[in-house]
Amino acid sequence: MRATLRWAHSDLRSHRGEALFLVLATAGIVASLLLATALFGYATNPWQRVFTQARGAHVWLHTDRAADTGRLAALDGVQSVAGPYPTASATVAVRGTRASVELRGTAERPDVGRPLLTAGHWLDAGDPDGVVLETRLARALLAQPGDALTLPGTSRTLTVLGIADSPERRYRPGEQPGLVWAPPAAVPDPGGQVIGLRLTDPGETDYAVQRAVTVLGAGAIGQVSTWEQARAEAQGDNRLLGQVLGLFGLGALLAAGLAVHGAIGTRIRGHLRDISVLKAIGFTPGQVVRVFLLQHLAYALLGAVAAAALTQALGSRVPGRLGDAVGVWQGLPGHTVALFVVPACAVLFIGATTGLAAWRAGRVPPVPLPRPAGAQGGGLSGAARRVLGLRGFRVPVGARVRGRGARGPGVRGPGVQGSDGAGASGADASPGVRALEVRVSPALVLGWHKAFARRPRSLATVARLTLPLLLIVVAMSAWTTIDRFHSRPEQIGLPTALTVRVDAGADERGTRTLLERDPGVAAAYPGVEVAALVPGQTATIALRGLGTRADPYPYALAEGRRAHGPDEAVAGQGLLDLLEVEVGDWVRMTVGDRPQILHIVGRSIEPENAGRVISTSLDTLRENDPRLEPALYQLRLHTGADPDEVAGRLTEAGHGRLDVHAVANPADGLSPLRGVVLGLVAVLALVGLIELLTAIGGTVRESERDLLALKAIGLSPRQITGITVTATACTALAAVLLAAVLGLPLAHWLIDAQGASSGIGAGIARSPSPVLLVVVGAGAVLGAAALAAVPSARAARRRLADTLSAVA
Repeated sequence: MRATLRWAHSDLRSHRGEALFLVLATAGIVASLLLATALFGYATNPWQRVFTQARGAHVWLHTDRAADTGRLAALDGVQSVAGPYPTASATVAVRGTRASVELRGTAERPDVGRPLLTAGHWLDAGDPDGVVLETRLARALLAQPGDALTLPGTSRTLTVLGIADSPERRYRPGEQPGLVWAPPAAVPDPGGQVIGLRLTDPGETDYAVQRAVTVLGAGAIGQVSTWEQARAEAQGDNRLLGQVLGLFGLGALLAAGLAVHGAIGTRIRGHLRDISVLKAIGFTPGQVVRVFLLQHLAYALLGAVAAAALTQALGSRVPGRLGDAVGVWQGLPGHTVALFVVPACAVLFIGATTGLAAWRAGRVPPVPLPRPAGAQGGGLSGAARRVLGLRGFRVPVGARVRGRGARGPGVRGPGVQGSDGAGASGADASPGVRALEVRVSPALVLGWHKAFARRPRSLATVARLTLPLLLIVVAMSAWTTIDRFHSRPEQIGLPTALTVRVDAGADERGTRTLLERDPGVAAAYPGVEVAALVPGQTATIALRGLGTRADPYPYALAEGRRAHGPDEAVAGQGLLDLLEVEVGDWVRMTVGDRPQILHIVGRSIEPENAGRVISTSLDTLRENDPRLEPALYQLRLHTGADPDEVAGRLTEAGHGRLDVHAVANPADGLSPLRGVVLGLVAVLALVGLIELLTAIGGTVRESERDLLALKAIGLSPRQITGITVTATACTALAAVLLAAVLGLPLAHWLIDAQGASSGIGAGIARSPSPVLLVVVGAGAVLGAAALAAVPSARAARRRLADTLSAVA
């Protein structure tokens, strides 16, 4: 045991940098995996906790006032109901901030879908104007208990009594109205009612919706929302962040395991004599394996423990969503188990890859075997031998060579030697053809040969170095895609910057003139959005009519063409998946008691409503309902116009009649992903650095045997150094090219697959610019060459003997 510890200590002293890099890489990988676990828990558990404690309804049905909702309680599979509650749409404002809300008349605190108070108290029968706000709505309005809400266009005011959490769909400006619980007296003129159904089997949600629509009639249904939609919205971007961290964390763990495997294999080849001596003095093969295994397990364990301790102690203090996620995750029941299981799995994986490489050390014989006479991978090529012999490449040229270095027969220029066929056989010579001797540096040829002569070993080195570079290319593509959401939103389905909602009965021509009069507005597209029942009556989708045939809305299309003719529409990926249709199909839906049949001619990129949107022109919807009037306007701004300033001017010009909101950009919630990507790139670069140092060390040790021979044929120390530098640069260049060739298609596939699964649709992936790829690739190659220069120069000036310790 003492000898084992002394060997491990000696090896650590000679490889301090590699050990430090391995510890840091392991710490970064484990931290990424722990943060991914925290984000997954943060995305799922808070909503699940609220849903469970509130006894949330699995289905919410918005109906007209005449619907007989009492019959729904008798349906099979319905455990209990909430409501029906009278509802009315309204707009509230506080301190200049406005929001669209749904006033829900509630006499008593519900038993199903029970709001969980976080501040203030519940409704008071003695205060008919007191209301309770949903938490997300209160956060958007910056409202607290005791604040007064005004209803623009009326003289009414409402007083905030409390704030409560709800498992229903969350408030989203311009898309989903906020929820306000109020006494029935505060909803004097309800426009409809809402009823919630809690089911015995949540898996039968679609069937329950279908039966409820059959009982009430399709014409009575305004909108259907389910617990699955609410959960997906609550998880939102946190789940995506967790997926990104988990994917890159696992990829980095695989890369680190392969790097450790390669490092141990290279170290074994460089210490064959030492291992033989250990066996000669009594070490068993198992003891030799344990030396390497325990040493690298200690490095991995140190990094994993450091990552777990830092995540536990400082994770909740990270600003932004990551810190919130870690804080919530630390209070969840499975937190302690995950804190031990994730680092343990990482250490075990590194230990498994270490064991495979260390097993080779156990097979080293006690007496070193002589090196085979023929080197693996074959000898030098004919071109290499000609270079070392200062012979030239025969290149056919014209009878008269022009340009610098070609002054006539037998006259040599810089780097090029002309001759009249000297050294060539007479059969090869022909009139008017001369051979050019290109003087290539022997270091370049021998370096290229050293990099790729032993093909199995060379390919393994290139593959291990390619993996972290490939993941870096994927990370750069993710960064570029997020940046495109901000810099070119019109390409990913956000051609407009502001949404303006108007009161019912507003004059269309006057409103549009008012909007387009603003100097920052380039175009105003009138539109309407209604809920429509899908075929089968299992869910509702968003049916939008935007723009007119004379002034069409500029949709971002990923497939097909724009909707020009009657009954033509474009749809989001979420709707295509929901209805199991494709571009070119006809679909039928129901709006109230009116059927609407549309021909899908294109697939648009739809960031809203999980892609469950079908869009056509306002003229098409008016053909089915001539009384339809615009309820909203989408504003496209001039380049350089500030949306906040334009919104402020329009709100002031509308005198309280316009509700102006910025269009939600899905990339706004992904801003923490930029920091995550930078951190992951740093971890991957560290893993790549470990593999690069391993490759450099192996190349330097393999060149020790040939050092005397290279000096004997007249190569200078600088040229000998150039051999190792060239071999390292060639290896890095091959890895960079392979990472680019494989990484770009992989990044497109991963990003588009994520877009398709979220309903936005494929077609959002963007590749990094060629300039950036070239800069990063060149930096990797030049950095590899610079790292190889110092150890190779030191080795080239050392007096070495051709010993068995240099066997490759």
